[in-house]
Amino acid sequence: MIASSAAPASPPSSVLGRPPGRHAWVGLALLLAACTSGCASAPSEGTELAAGVTARAPGDLLPTGSALPPLKASDHRGEPVDLAALGGMPTVIYFYPKDATPGCTTEACAFRDAWDKYEAAGVRVLGVSADDAASHKAFAAEHSLPFGLIADTSREWAAAFGVATSMGMPQRVTFLVGRDGKVAHVYPKVDPGVHAAEILADVTGLPAAP
Repeated sequence: MIASSAAPASPPSSVLGRPPGRHAWVGLALLLAACTSGCASAPSEGTELAAGVTARAPGDLLPTGSALPPLKASDHRGEPVDLAALGGMPTVIYFYPKDATPGCTTEACAFRDAWDKYEAAGVRVLGVSADDAASHKAFAAEHSLPFGLIADTSREWAAAFGVATSMGMPQRVTFLVGRDGKVAHVYPKVDPGVHAAEILADVTGLPAAP
């Protein structure tokens, strides 16, 4: 029997460890683009919004001069929060992606370190992320955070404020609420290290309660 002189078929590039070809990279880029566009979204279809709460398009942030959505919740300490009853107190509502991550820790600790100034100015601070209450409790305890954290596990708060989410996590956006209970400033671009000082400077310019 005469052995065949035909060379064996070459294994695929992935077996040899060679990088994929141009078409493979193009396919991967398209896949990532589709994922990115699909990840920035409102709450999942099964999410039920409270009565009177309207979901805004992701990225369509609640503008200055707007009344707050009628949201109610309890913070990680069990204290009730009712956005319709802030009592003329300037309030910072800051959305952040995730507990215990570097940027979010820096931002939270900056508020903590300026807390004496916030108390002197009569400003309330609320942090909002999709983490659950247990995560918030651990995060607040580890860093001695003196303000409340809202567990927006349904993404209802993010939807009401128009804050887009990516992979289930809200983007880093802050709203400063004036003494009249309306949005006074919106901060779509946040530098975690200096944001607390930036807001304090804007608080001094808020008009008195009507």
